[in-house]
Amino acid sequence: MISQQTKNTKTALSDILLAVKWAHISTHYFGKSRSWFSQRLNGYDGNSTETDFTEKEKSTLKAALYDLAERIKKCADNL
Repeated sequence: MISQQTKNTKTALSDILLAVKWAHISTHYFGKSRSWFSQRLNGYDGNSTETDFTEKEKSTLKAALYDLAERIKKCADNL
């Protein structure tokens, strides 16, 4: 069973799940593979063991999303 914390993370990202290239977020901001990110987002690792983002990783994800948002704003302003 997926933990409530994992469900909350995925729900919080639901509006942008299909719009963001998570492989880039994973490699650029975390230095990890796309599958690593996907496993945490979905609550299970490759061995079917429950997993989740740590508080530090959630902080990194939050910073990554803010950075990406600012970069998008700058691009929009340059149009």
